[in-house]
Amino acid sequence: MKVCTDACILGAWFACGKQVHGKVLDLGSGSGLLMLMLAQKKTVQIDGIELDEASYTQSVANIAASKWQSFLQVFLGDARSFPFTTRYDFIITNPPFFEDSLPASSSRANTAKHDSGLKFTELIRALDNQLNPSGSFGILLPFNRINDFEKLAFLQGFHLQRSLMVRQTENHAHFRTVRQYGRIALPAPPETQELTIQDSLGEYTPGFRALMKDYYLHL
Repeated sequence: MKVCTDACILGAWFACGKQVHGKVLDLGSGSGLLMLMLAQKKTVQIDGIELDEASYTQSVANIAASKWQSFLQVFLGDARSFPFTTRYDFIITNPPFFEDSLPASSSRANTAKHDSGLKFTELIRALDNQLNPSGSFGILLPFNRINDFEKLAFLQGFHLQRSLMVRQTENHAHFRTVRQYGRIALPAPPETQELTIQDSLGEYTPGFRALMKDYYLHL
């Protein structure tokens, strides 16, 4: 599966923060990208679970080729029914979110890009089941679906703790957001950061370069 900028932003933002600790789960781990990004900065046990067998096979190969393989493992299965033996302190997920958009021609791409495989309601239940009471989770969402997810998360007892609003350029509206949720409601309004990917000349902005410099070869 292709590596996209959105997923890289998600991984890098949490890799440089304090939230990734203890036992970590990548829910819907795909090719293992987020697991490897977190492992580059955090020496913690990171598990992944992936439903698609081809993606799982690719992630196993990617992990085996890395120098962090000793504390990474990935499971083949459905997070809604997989018999996990532990709960996690932090969960990261880049879920399928193009609900009500035109389905992709490939069934694998359709499951990866659309929520035909895992609805938001099911995702939140899976997060609730696998997260420690004091833990938190990080998620990438399209900007136009924030309210949908926020309502469901709140009903499940989760509260927004911080967010990153992402736009392509200063002349574009926000199109993605990275958000952290936990069961603890903060006394102050959640921290909100902004990230613009490119400037008016099409070059990466200083903020994007600073975030991604340890992952992109040519920054």
